[in-house]
Amino acid sequence: MFLRFNKRIKDGKEHRYWNIVESQRCSGGKVVQRQVLYLGEINDSQHEAWCRQIEGFDEGTHRHTQLALFPAGRAIPEHARAHGVQVRLEAMQLHRPRQWGACWLACELYEQLGLNDFWAARLPSSREGTRWRDILQILVCYRLIDPGSEWRLHRHWFEHSAMGDLLGGDYALVEKNALYRCLDKLLMHKPALFSHLQRRWADLFGAKFDVLLYDLTSSYFESSPPQDDEDKRRFGHSRDKRSDCVQVVIALIVTPEGFPIAYEVLPGNTSDKTTLRDMLCKIEAQYGKANRTWVMDRGIPTEEVLAQMRAAEPPVSYLVGTPKGRLTKLEKALLERPWQAVREGIDVKLLPQGEELYVFAQSRSRIDKERAMRRRQLKWLWARLKDIAAMDIDREELLMKLGAARAKARAAWRLIDIEVAPNLATFKFALNRNKLRKVWRREGRYLLRSNLCGHDPAQLWQFYIQLVEIEAAFKTMKDDLNLRPIHHQLEGRIEAHIFVAFLAYCLHVTLRARLKPLAPGLTPRAVLDKLAAVQMLDVHFPTTNGRTLVMSRYTELNAEQKLLIKQLRLNLPSQPPPRITPAATALSTSPRAVV
Repeated sequence: MFLRFNKRIKDGKEHRYWNIVESQRCSGGKVVQRQVLYLGEINDSQHEAWCRQIEGFDEGTHRHTQLALFPAGRAIPEHARAHGVQVRLEAMQLHRPRQWGACWLACELYEQLGLNDFWAARLPSSREGTRWRDILQILVCYRLIDPGSEWRLHRHWFEHSAMGDLLGGDYALVEKNALYRCLDKLLMHKPALFSHLQRRWADLFGAKFDVLLYDLTSSYFESSPPQDDEDKRRFGHSRDKRSDCVQVVIALIVTPEGFPIAYEVLPGNTSDKTTLRDMLCKIEAQYGKANRTWVMDRGIPTEEVLAQMRAAEPPVSYLVGTPKGRLTKLEKALLERPWQAVREGIDVKLLPQGEELYVFAQSRSRIDKERAMRRRQLKWLWARLKDIAAMDIDREELLMKLGAARAKARAAWRLIDIEVAPNLATFKFALNRNKLRKVWRREGRYLLRSNLCGHDPAQLWQFYIQLVEIEAAFKTMKDDLNLRPIHHQLEGRIEAHIFVAFLAYCLHVTLRARLKPLAPGLTPRAVLDKLAAVQMLDVHFPTTNGRTLVMSRYTELNAEQKLLIKQLRLNLPSQPPPRITPAATALSTSPRAVV
């Protein structure tokens, strides 16, 4: 520990504000300084007194590496008198077990993405010493490892994690108000972050950004509807099946490898088809005009926007799904076209139409799956209708049971003609074979449209099935990273909450990209769970002179964990150096204590 001052000019006069500071080594070999005690302005005599006090309890005059340990029952040899310490081995104690492995891995991923350097200039520490970029790193790692509320982070998680050890900070990093105030500083840096991440993924993985996958989802709130008409929390079509809750819509753009390059938070009642034009403009403004291909599902583009994309200079390429109504119009023309095999089990038909190309695709495995689902549902509904027809119930109850059956098997319900008697509690039902034949022909088949007329149909099909990446991104953010429900009340913090989840997803994707060439079936969550078993604890050895030797140590990795670290090409940091503290200090086991 040592004394350090900060200068401040006030009323034309220089003032010095003193702190007791401790140097700590963190992951990556960095040395960070932690403020132990704020002293304010002190005079010369007070300065000397604090220097003497530090020398009395200093756990680091940087001589800790010269300690020679001897059991209490053995005399210190003459040659070790200057640096020998007698410890009472029988009184050894273990304190503060905390999760270290997953925290360390998350910090490594954070460093690999260059986020420490990115935020260094954008989130400088406050005059009071609040380290905003470290607070953000804790929020992001917490969201990745064990997501929950900021209140839970403040009350529970930080104490049981080694984030303080890795960042060289104490409980001040998770002071409740600091966590929320940090969220207020993030959104203005969103465009710069997108550009930074694009460069980092290109450097780390050779990622390309000529094909963009675009889709939308929603996230709901456990709160009352806002009174402000400008608030983005609105009732709308809920993908989460929570139409009773207000929500926001999240528009996300990722590459086929799953690397996200941009997102936007939109009002909860936003229609999908109204979003594409603005996103096209934002991507061009962010990354410039380029020969990009946009891949989307049906319902997002409108005819006007597609025409605008074709007329752009240079033209903006697209590949989109089409509504079933368009398949009905083109069905006769498609019947005359031959099937082309693009890969085993996948066939396509091509139909040029003006400036566009329609691709009618079928998948053998998808046909088998959809037909099996339809048969199972139809079989259940047919048996249920027979049971209802045999019941002795009144008309009102009959209609309720038919409604329940319809809600459970909507797809099969469309294939059956049901006629309920006008005034009686009876009904007739029969299979509509014409509808069944039509459904049978379309099962496992879908129609795509594109202005990439000269491209290989196999490549077009491959582009479209990569939409599963954006669906996987939404699933990871909502379930694995616990994006929903959102409990914040201020609109800015709602968007900042999503921003932190986006950053955590970036770490998740980076780890997945590291794992993919090693084992495609090995998930980031599995690796985090494996390394979460690595703990850190403080080993306390009382000395014969009333002090305590404290050794913070992470536990030895087992064979499986060592193999993971080796395959990921990571290097474990050295164990923290031991330190000597007064006995009264060592007894405090909480990270909230100031040493």
